[in-house]
Amino acid sequence: MERSVYAVDAAIEETHWWFSGRRRLFARELARGGVTARACALDTGTSAGTNLRMLKQLGFRNVTGLDISEDAIAFCEAKGLGPVEQGDICAMPFADDSFDLVLATDVIEHVEEDDGALREIARVLRPGGALLLTVPAFELLWGLQDRVSKHKRRYRLKPLAEKLTVAGLRVQRAYYFNYLLFIPILMARRAIDALGITLKSEGQVNTPLLNRLLAAVFAWDIRTAPLLKPPFGVSILVVATK
Repeated sequence: MERSVYAVDAAIEETHWWFSGRRRLFARELARGGVTARACALDTGTSAGTNLRMLKQLGFRNVTGLDISEDAIAFCEAKGLGPVEQGDICAMPFADDSFDLVLATDVIEHVEEDDGALREIARVLRPGGALLLTVPAFELLWGLQDRVSKHKRRYRLKPLAEKLTVAGLRVQRAYYFNYLLFIPILMARRAIDALGITLKSEGQVNTPLLNRLLAAVFAWDIRTAPLLKPPFGVSILVVATK
């Protein structure tokens, strides 16, 4: 990602509706999967440390972060989140079968060889270990955030599940989420492109009132999406095991 995106994320991730809502969603999925704070966890693509914050709040003590960006590592260190090692998700500096839990949330869309990244995740996971993965969904939604984040692609659920299977992972749960805001986000991205609006990140488009409103909508979304399994959404969540 561009350094400016890391800076925006670092400034907003603690309270922004998207980051705080995702942390609640992830925490529920970990609890549902029986993953406890005793697990040895790896957070790949730490960015500004939002997952590291969640794991710390949940009581995880054996946690390692990994990011290829020195900027991301610096932001995490400044917040007291870590340790974070520098490395490539397609060639991780860890031994086989090292972790009980790997988080790869909005990571593999950044790399050219996403199949290689999934194979590496499978390699470092212990047998029976869990992967929590999210990716952006639907090329229709391609917009400013994809460009500034240097995404290579957006995904659809079935092809993604097939990639995970080929990599040696077994999909346990998979669904689209952020479906309630799909149309508003699509319209906003089309407006940004049509008007030529320049932003460092879509995360800048926020106010305290808007944040409370979107947080309420997103809270309902992440509670209902796992049950309803909507046919569309801004993102995909997958829980898989080795």
